Amino acid sequence: MILYTVPGSCSFASHIALEMAGAEYEARLAPREGGRTAASFFEVNPKGRVPALVTDEGVLTETPAILCFIAQTHPHAMLAPMENPWLFARVQSFCAYLCATVHVAHAHGHRGYRWANEDSSFQDMTRKVPQTMGDCFGLIEHEMLQGPWVLGETFSICDIYLLAIARWLEGDKVDTTALINVLEHRERMLVLPEVQRVLAQEQKLAQSA
Repeated sequence: MILYTVPGSCSFASHIALEMAGAEYEARLAPREGGRTAASFFEVNPKGRVPALVTDEGVLTETPAILCFIAQTHPHAMLAPMENPWLFARVQSFCAYLCATVHVAHAHGHRGYRWANEDSSFQDMTRKVPQTMGDCFGLIEHEMLQGPWVLGETFSICDIYLLAIARWLEGDKVDTTALINVLEHRERMLVLPEVQRVLAQEQKLAQSA
């Protein structure tokens, strides 16, 4: 498999999942030209975004789908409780929240052009990001993160995805003083050997850009 990625982006989650699954894969930097997504990448993913996972059956996009695919095709890694319909539904619910709500809140600070045309609108959206991201992570802190992992004692792709998004907190100027569980979870994830290997791979990809 080939994973198209951009260091620091949400594709970090798919990269970690592949590493934890022991999958045979190659991580490639999504091509760019003049600071923009290269035309050649749209042939891989017409959306022009990462992650994009090239498989024998075709190209998969969207982080929740890729994470579930990796977990299902590598069951020995036990990245999702697929034998328990209720828990697996909770996994999908959490990943959907990160994708459809939290990531969108973050994107308003850097991708305002997706929703508006005026500079004043971009500035207003950027100012709002610390609040909206703070609210999202407040909900995760108090209602969703069971501890030590998102599902409690069961590690899953939820934890991988949460790490990828939680790396953006400081850059989004979120007040993290009350996010005790979230920050402890992030530190717990960052020391895992698979995460360290992916971080090293991302650094090499970034240097090759």
